[in-house]
Amino acid sequence: MPRFFVKKEQVKETTIEILGEDIKHIKNVLRKQIGENIEICDKDTKKSYICEIEKIEEKSILTKIIEELQSNDNKIEVDIYQGLPKADKMELIIQKSVELGVNAIIPVEMKRCVVKIATKDEMKKITRWQKIAESAAKQSGRDTIPEIKNIVNVEKIAQLINKYDSVLVAYENEKENTIKQELLKLKQYKKPEQKIKIGVVIGPEGGLEEKDVELLKQKGAKIVTLGNRILRTETVALNILSVITYELEQWQGDK
Repeated sequence: MPRFFVKKEQVKETTIEILGEDIKHIKNVLRKQIGENIEICDKDTKKSYICEIEKIEEKSILTKIIEELQSNDNKIEVDIYQGLPKADKMELIIQKSVELGVNAIIPVEMKRCVVKIATKDEMKKITRWQKIAESAAKQSGRDTIPEIKNIVNVEKIAQLINKYDSVLVAYENEKENTIKQELLKLKQYKKPEQKIKIGVVIGPEGGLEEKDVELLKQKGAKIVTLGNRILRTETVALNILSVITYELEQWQGDK
């Protein structure tokens, strides 16, 4: 069932009003009619509803709340700190990471980044990336739209490490410590019903600088290997999110 996001003020006691670009999509692309159902999620409260279309107008669509849905987002929050990649790779990373349950994506300017984004172009890029995240959230039935945050540097990541239960740094020169080992440590001191917050640091095409890895390690980050293969930067987030989902969602669900 198609899903759309609205702001809190659009949600009333028994009705929800849809405004903006979604009107055209509902009318002209999906060709929805009065009496048909859609899913609507409140961005602010993160509550989701099945709603019946009651009125279709040029600038608004009025729907009636039929049922409030149970949240399908889990207690695992993963933030991806992604070294800026070339061209459309960032768009692919955002789209697939949102589908796999990422909480937020933070672009990172690193020494080996081929791409450099001028300050004047930063907000334009982030606005576009945020729209990609929203589209992927709708498609995958997410209750929330992951936030694409402003560009940071490695020094900023080092300052944020303490806000996470664990920060994992994917590094090709690490040969022993695995993601699974670090997630096992989390399971030993966290309870399944507790929220788990994880940060993941991923280098650009050229990889991470050794000095940056050492800085993050000194601040408490965990350096991990992804196995014997060298993965492309656009593959790393998908690999790590899949492992975290398998190891932690199953663990939480079994308790």
